[in-house]
Amino acid sequence: MRSFFYKLRRKNIVAFVSLIIIILLYVFSFLTDFIAPYPFDKQFRDFSLSPPTRIHFIDENRKFHIIPFVYGIKSTNLLTNKYEEDKSKIYQVKFFVKGEKRKILGFLPSNYYLFGTEGDGKIFLFGTDIHGRDVFSRILYGSRISLSIGLIGVSISFVLGLLLGGISGYFGGKVDNFLMRLVEIIMMFPSFYLLLALRGTFPTDISTVKIYFLIVIILSFIGWASLARIIRGMVLSIKEEEFILSARALGLSTFRIITKHIIPNTFSYTITAITLSIPGYILGESSLSLIGLGIQEPFPSWGNMLSVSIGNLKILTSAPWMLIPGFFIFLTIICFNFLGDGLRDLMDPGLK
Repeated sequence: MRSFFYKLRRKNIVAFVSLIIIILLYVFSFLTDFIAPYPFDKQFRDFSLSPPTRIHFIDENRKFHIIPFVYGIKSTNLLTNKYEEDKSKIYQVKFFVKGEKRKILGFLPSNYYLFGTEGDGKIFLFGTDIHGRDVFSRILYGSRISLSIGLIGVSISFVLGLLLGGISGYFGGKVDNFLMRLVEIIMMFPSFYLLLALRGTFPTDISTVKIYFLIVIILSFIGWASLARIIRGMVLSIKEEEFILSARALGLSTFRIITKHIIPNTFSYTITAITLSIPGYILGESSLSLIGLGIQEPFPSWGNMLSVSIGNLKILTSAPWMLIPGFFIFLTIICFNFLGDGLRDLMDPGLK
């Protein structure tokens, strides 16, 4: 593992930095219950569209504080959502602050948060949305959905593509002809329109959990075809290699030849292909949620968080922090693309 990181850093520093960012995103997503200062559905109705809270070390009297602090928040106009700092109230920002009870990772009860303020202090790192919910906390909770859909969806597509592509290339004949016609039918339709059509065949009023798995299944169904086509081409060439002919001569079963000799020799490509495919799954979920066919409120995903601000000129001009989920979508997608390019360069040194 250390050798892999070292080689990637030497070969492509941009890919290495992208990998670090991706790891951090997934770590934050995994530890959301501990890091997020508030539950995703907690509303502060008196602080609708409150701007990001500024963290200070120097107070209005020019006095330096070792422990960072925030001022209180007071509204100057509830109708136009105007707020200013109440400098008569100072709240220290501390680590491991007590708050509402919740379960970390779904089973560890705790009332400690990574950071926060005590008393009546509020800290909204990315501001609040129209319902007064902390955007930073919702981005963390939303990352669980947006990032996990990419991993789970591409894992299913990987298994299907590897299996069906391997079978098609190895056996050939009618099996190959049938599977490749199926692949061509799926790839004939633009992915986004096929995604909309498949999602539109199911009701919109089903539970969020069912919607989540439905999106995963639809994205996996669309995504396996292109991978299977490439794997099939690789298997067609690999199965004529001498070590495969030797395995046949030794009497090894077809299943063992495919799983132990052919498929492992496609991993250099498939690992890169998987890395480059994940952004498509994340973008697919975000697109569905953006237009109201994906994850439904109050559960957050990066896509449905953006849907509140897109098309609302008032929010775009007065609360630009509502576009921050879009930045995380962009950051994740571009990091996966850079990482995929880096892995391709690392596994195939002949490429320039």
